[in-house]
Amino acid sequence: MQFSTDILIIGGGPASVVVANTAKKYYPQKSITIIKDKKIGVIPCGIPYMIYSLSKPEDNIMPFDAIEKLGVDVKIDRAIKIKRDDKTVITENGDIYSYEKLVIATGSKPITLNIEGFNLKNVFPIFKDFEYLKQMVDSIKKAKNIIVLGGGFIGVEFADELSNLKDKNVYLIEIKDRLLPNSFDPEFSDLVKSKLENKGVNILLDTKVEKILGKENVERVSLSDGRVIDADVVVCGLGGVPNVELAKSCGLDMGKGKGIWVDEYMRTSDRDIFAVGDCAGKRDFFTRRDNPVMLASVATAEARIAGANLYELKVIRENKGTIGIFSTYISGLVLASVGLTETSAKEENFEVVVGNYEGIDKHPGNLPYGSKIKIKLVFSKQSGILMGGQVAGGFSAGEIINIIGMAIQKNVSITELETFQMATHPYLTPAPTKYHLVIAAQNVLEDL
Repeated sequence: MQFSTDILIIGGGPASVVVANTAKKYYPQKSITIIKDKKIGVIPCGIPYMIYSLSKPEDNIMPFDAIEKLGVDVKIDRAIKIKRDDKTVITENGDIYSYEKLVIATGSKPITLNIEGFNLKNVFPIFKDFEYLKQMVDSIKKAKNIIVLGGGFIGVEFADELSNLKDKNVYLIEIKDRLLPNSFDPEFSDLVKSKLENKGVNILLDTKVEKILGKENVERVSLSDGRVIDADVVVCGLGGVPNVELAKSCGLDMGKGKGIWVDEYMRTSDRDIFAVGDCAGKRDFFTRRDNPVMLASVATAEARIAGANLYELKVIRENKGTIGIFSTYISGLVLASVGLTETSAKEENFEVVVGNYEGIDKHPGNLPYGSKIKIKLVFSKQSGILMGGQVAGGFSAGEIINIIGMAIQKNVSITELETFQMATHPYLTPAPTKYHLVIAAQNVLEDL
C-alpha cells in the first residue's frame, strides 16, 4: 500500500516520541507518522531495573498512547529502504511512505564480541525489545552464576540490581583498571567499586573474556588471566554502536565519526532528512571531536531541536556540542558527571585546576535524610571557565549535576560560581555559607 505523510519518523525510542511531540507543537497542521519495528518497546534507562526494582518487566514498557492521542499515526513495520530522489521509504511489509520531511531515529545496536561461544543461549546483549528482555529476566531469575561484561553505566547498574537477588554469584568483568573510567576520576570510581563489593559483587578489573564455553547454553567463561568461571547467564553491558545501515544505504554522509553526520539543526547532508539520538553523530562540546555519547537525555534534546526546525529554523544554534552528562544510582549512592574529568582534560592537553568539597546537603547537618555530598569541579586554568564536574552522594546529587551542566553550556567562570545566588532551606539544601558549588569554586581560587 502507499501512504502519504508530511513528517515521517523512523524509530520507536524516546527520540522519535519527542520529535513527534515537538513537531505537533510547532507545525500543528502537518501530518506525522512513526514507523517502529517493535510492537512493544522499552524505556531504555529502565532496562536494568526490570530484574528487581520494578515489580514486573511490563512496568518498563515504552508508552505510545499519549502521542497517538495527539493524532500521530504509529505503524508497526521495519523501514528497509530510503529513496531520496522521490522522497519515499519502503518497508518490510512492502508499503511505501512518501514524506516532506524525514527523521531518522534508528538508535543503536549493542556491541557484541567476536569470540568463541558468544552466540550460545543465555548470552544476552542488551537489545531494546520487550519480549527479548523478558526472556533475559526469566533466565536470570533461574540462574545461579551470572556474569556481567562491562564496567560502564550499563554494567554497574546491572550488577547492582543482580546483587539484590538471593543466592546468586554475580561477577562484573571490566577490561580497564577501574569502573566507569570514561566518566569519572579514580576517587569516584573507587566509591562505586566499594559499594558493589559490599553487596557481594565479585569485581574483576584488567580482565578480558577470551571464550564463552558450553554446548547449547553458556556454562563457563574463560578469562585472560587463565581462570575459568561457571556461568549460567552472561549479560553483555558493553555499550552500543550507532544503527546507521539504513542511512548509509541511501548515501547520507557519515562524516568522520561513527554516526550520521548532522549540522547544528540536526539536518543531514540531505536538507529534508534529519537524524537524532544514538544514530546521529555527536561532537564534543570542547574539542568538536567525535563523541558517541548514547543517552536518552541527549537524544531527546536533539529531538527537540529537530522537531522545531523541520520546516523553518526556529531554534537557533542550540546544538553546540555534546557535554556528556550522566547520572546513576548504585545501592543508595548517586554518582553523576558532566563534561571533562580531570583525567580526560589532561589527556586533551588542557591546563586545568580543580576544586573539591565535601559537605552535608541539609543545614544543620543532623536534620533527617541528610546525605554527604562529594563534589569536584574542573576549570580552565587560564580562563577560569568551568569544563567539568563530578558529584557523589544522596539524591540531591542528581540535580546538582544538572546545574553544573547548564553552567558549562553557558561558559560560567570560577568567579561567577563563587557569587552564585541560590535559594536555600534547611530541609532542601546545604547552608548558604557552605553551598557545595560555591565552596568548591572558592577552593580553586585559594589554590590559584
